Amino acid sequence: MLQVNKPTSEINRDFAEADGSASQTLTSYLDIIRRQFPTMVAIVSACVILALLYLFTAAPLFTSKATMVIDTRKVQLFQQSSVLGDLAVDSATVETQVEILKSENISLAVIRDLRLIDDPEFTGTGGGLLGTVIDAFAGLFSDGRPASEFEQTRKALERFEKNRIIKRLGLTYVMEIGFTSKDPAKAAKIANAIADAYIVDSLEAKYQATRRASVWLQDRIKELRTQASAAQKAVVDFKTANNIVDTGGRLMNEQQLAEVNSQLVMAHAATAEAKARMDRINDILKQEIPDASVADALKNDTIVKLRGQYVDMASKESIWAMKYGSDHLAAVNLRRQMAEIKKNIVDELKRIQESYKSDYDIALTREEAIKSSLNNVVSESQLTNQAQVQLRELESNAQSYQAMYDNFLQRYMESVQQQSFPITEARVISAATMPLKKSYPKTLLVLPASLFVGLLLAFGVAMARELTDKVFRTTGQVENVLGANCIAILPALSTIVAPRLGEKALGSRLAGKNNPQPDLLRYVVDNPLSRFSEAVRSVKVAVDLNSIVRENRVLATTSTLPNEGKSTLSTNLAQLIAHGGARVILVDADLRNPSLSRALVPGAKMGLVDVVAQKAQLEDALVVDPETKLSILPAGTTSKLLHTNEILASKAMHTLVNQLRSKFDYVVLDMPPMAPVVDVRVTSSFVDSYVFVVEWGRTNIDVVKHNLNGSPEIHDKLLGVVLNKADTKALARYESYHGRYYYQKYYSRYGYVE
Repeated sequence: MLQVNKPTSEINRDFAEADGSASQTLTSYLDIIRRQFPTMVAIVSACVILALLYLFTAAPLFTSKATMVIDTRKVQLFQQSSVLGDLAVDSATVETQVEILKSENISLAVIRDLRLIDDPEFTGTGGGLLGTVIDAFAGLFSDGRPASEFEQTRKALERFEKNRIIKRLGLTYVMEIGFTSKDPAKAAKIANAIADAYIVDSLEAKYQATRRASVWLQDRIKELRTQASAAQKAVVDFKTANNIVDTGGRLMNEQQLAEVNSQLVMAHAATAEAKARMDRINDILKQEIPDASVADALKNDTIVKLRGQYVDMASKESIWAMKYGSDHLAAVNLRRQMAEIKKNIVDELKRIQESYKSDYDIALTREEAIKSSLNNVVSESQLTNQAQVQLRELESNAQSYQAMYDNFLQRYMESVQQQSFPITEARVISAATMPLKKSYPKTLLVLPASLFVGLLLAFGVAMARELTDKVFRTTGQVENVLGANCIAILPALSTIVAPRLGEKALGSRLAGKNNPQPDLLRYVVDNPLSRFSEAVRSVKVAVDLNSIVRENRVLATTSTLPNEGKSTLSTNLAQLIAHGGARVILVDADLRNPSLSRALVPGAKMGLVDVVAQKAQLEDALVVDPETKLSILPAGTTSKLLHTNEILASKAMHTLVNQLRSKFDYVVLDMPPMAPVVDVRVTSSFVDSYVFVVEWGRTNIDVVKHNLNGSPEIHDKLLGVVLNKADTKALARYESYHGRYYYQKYYSRYGYVE
């Protein structure tokens, strides 16, 4: 199918659009997988093989796990709080305990208790094929001396921490402790040992902290005891110095003041009572005869008796005076007796008066004495009150020191009890047991993982190869990148086996050849039914179809770089057209490196250079192939030519090409490559079409684009691009319709199989 060549300015844009669309569609990814399928299969297979090798060589490992909980409801012995205080168990506390479990202190304790430095699993080789290789490689750089105990311990610690599993289960207070070992019993033993070591470490930490607190408390108690004793002695010394005596919770001067005050009140009452009696007796003395109430008040039997006698006599005297007269002797005697009795009563009252006066004087004296004593006590109390201010301060200090001493003594006793009965918040709720199944390597995980990784790696490598594959492999690339038709894809002849044409044909072909390998320059003649010949025919068809649009008789084959197969294509194309009966001339126009002349006419004495220089006639320089009747014009003597482009651009060259147009149906020019020399660009004036040869899977796209973009005159007359030296097996992955299947299916009826 012909395609109109696109302008050069659209090449890059078309390529970018095509590439962008290809990377965004599922079809493009499937195409990449198809193209890179062998590489992807190799990578996936390698990953799976490595996984199988690992499964067969790796030593089985067993993991045993124990669970431990931080118990927030721990029982406090004696219902007392800790001396150091217990922190509330929160998330941060649990995470802290997890880090403690991971600490070297716990790990070294387990290593020391179980003597793991003597276990080859921890200090010997790593085990397995990989471990043996690593240890052997490390042994090449060792100094040969035996490892010290410290080095063995560190090595055991490194492997111990590598195989240990410590983690918190979710947001709970439960911690999982696991260990992985080659021996299932050893794994369970070490996991339980880690839990035990953690509990012992916690108890030891609390014991040491409590012990340090006890030592500090003991020193503090001694200091407080000394301070309390000194404060109490200061109180006693102050009381002694200030004559302060405490009796029954009260100071002695306070008690004396109360007692003296009470005595003063009683003395004052007694004085008043004595004075009242004395005043009363004085009033009685003023009476001649005390009345009965006075007598009764005095309660004196003598006065009572005398008064009774006096009353009786007075009664008799009155009777006798009335009866015998007042002068009667009996009445006078009675009056005399009454006067005597009255005198006796008065005497008795005076005696009582003196007694009352004496009592009053005594009471008054006693009251004065008590008042004096009270004044002394009050004076002393005032002095004592001033001293009590300082005394109370001393007593307060003494009480404070005593209280602190008692408190610290109590805390000390509690710390001593906690040393005897240590407790911890952690406890094992599920001990580790010997596992029944291996934990590593996990076959059901390793194989799918290796397959998945292999697929990812394979796809990544495939994408990398695609992105870095800056070569032509498909006709679509040629059309999108260069804006030109890909008119044929030629298979690599070096990989093609001679066709099965029968013993007679094969023997006759080899009889005239010294080399049993196929002749690449005559391949279309020797193998007319080969795929290579069919591809060359497609070039011939493109030439004929293009002749409808414009004259297309002078053809030039060129390439970007040397050794891309342009000479092979031009020779086989010329022989194919000549073998079909047309008049064809093959001209070796590669004056810098006339490899075609050396291969076809190695002994030629004259050629193109001589004809252009008019040193020879065209007929004399031509060589005709007897089998195909192909005329060949070699390059001639070119060893001393410096400006070959001038020769090709000369008028003589134009005249020669026109002469060839008149004598031959087709003129095939084998041109030099475009990248090293500029000879091709000067031929655009007399060449009808160019066939551009690109080596499949090798020539860089950027190089081809650069040369064609720099030569628009070549691009405008470009018949098409031929991909040469294609790998037919690989090509089927890029474009299935260019594979070997359709060709073999069609030609199998002729017995031809590539």
